[in-house]
Amino acid sequence: MTESDPVVLPEAPKRGWVLYDGACCFCTGMIRRFRKLLNRHGFETAPVQAAWARARLGLESGSVPSEMIVLTPNGNTYGGADALIQISRGIWWAWPLVAVSKLPGIKPVLRALYRGVAARRNCAGKTCKLKS
Repeated sequence: MTESDPVVLPEAPKRGWVLYDGACCFCTGMIRRFRKLLNRHGFETAPVQAAWARARLGLESGSVPSEMIVLTPNGNTYGGADALIQISRGIWWAWPLVAVSKLPGIKPVLRALYRGVAARRNCAGKTCKLKS
């Protein structure tokens, strides 16, 4: 594919796409673990490095978001903890996360927790570059 080739968006799944860092062992491992569950509940998965995903999100070549992204069929995007909440809306038994996220002051805490895990995602494979 060249720069001038049109980027074709795949057919929209019922609830959306879960976009993840395809170069991250932690991220790909989590997707492998949860792909069937996500598919069963109307989500498709794709690496954020896919040409259509990069074009849809307006990402520059080589840049990778620091969090997973949920892209809904109507074009809304949710990242990090907000993406987890969006996924939870589509899974009946995950309603407690949605309910708790509506309490005052909880979303900032969930976002901070997500950012903390995301910042250390490469530590799982003992390749962490963060200083303790």
